[in-house]
Amino acid sequence: MKNIVLSATAIFALSSFAIAGGGITPIEEPAVEVPAAVAPITDEGFYLGLGYGYLNATIDYDIANLTVNALDDSFGEIMLQAGYKFNQYVAVEGRYWFAVSNGSFLNPGGRSGVAGEVGDDLDIDGWGIYVKPMYPVTEAFDVYALLGFGGISYTLDNGNWFDYTDDSQTGFSWGLGVSFDFTENVSAFVDYVTLYDDTNSYVDPDLGNIDEDTKIDTINVGITYKF
Repeated sequence: MKNIVLSATAIFALSSFAIAGGGITPIEEPAVEVPAAVAPITDEGFYLGLGYGYLNATIDYDIANLTVNALDDSFGEIMLQAGYKFNQYVAVEGRYWFAVSNGSFLNPGGRSGVAGEVGDDLDIDGWGIYVKPMYPVTEAFDVYALLGFGGISYTLDNGNWFDYTDDSQTGFSWGLGVSFDFTENVSAFVDYVTLYDDTNSYVDPDLGNIDEDTKIDTINVGITYKF
């Protein structure tokens, strides 16, 4: 009988402890917020540009140790630009220039058989293909270089009696410039480009050896749109 009373007392005590413990609120750990993944910023894609500026053309002839300045003139020019930007440091770019004003040309004789002021209408076109290394000074301001290959062609027309075209001059081309981003897609640029700078030699039956030293450089201001 004594054992039965002790067992009943133990059961009652355990039941009371269970009931009392049922009111304990479990401690909840604070939820950990995982930040949303941020897409990496990319600076790549195709771009197109349009520019305006001045194209300076200088052509000198060296004939029997005598230098004749055949052309030293500046032209208004329009430039078309297309390229692909791989990242914020490297792009490839192609350009095409065409003069929108005319100049005159002094021919020392030889190729055309006519000496003197022969070019009442002188048109100059140029092109270049470049690797474009860039350095971002700030998020919006870049400095860059242009290193590549370019060429020029020029047509002289003196009306009814003279028409001469030379489109065979190609060589190394380089430039330096800066650009500023107004938005993610639109930027402005200013640059200087030496489109062609070289000497070509030929023999004239009357004048002998002639060295033709040609330099074409441009200053450009324009707008670029990146897709």
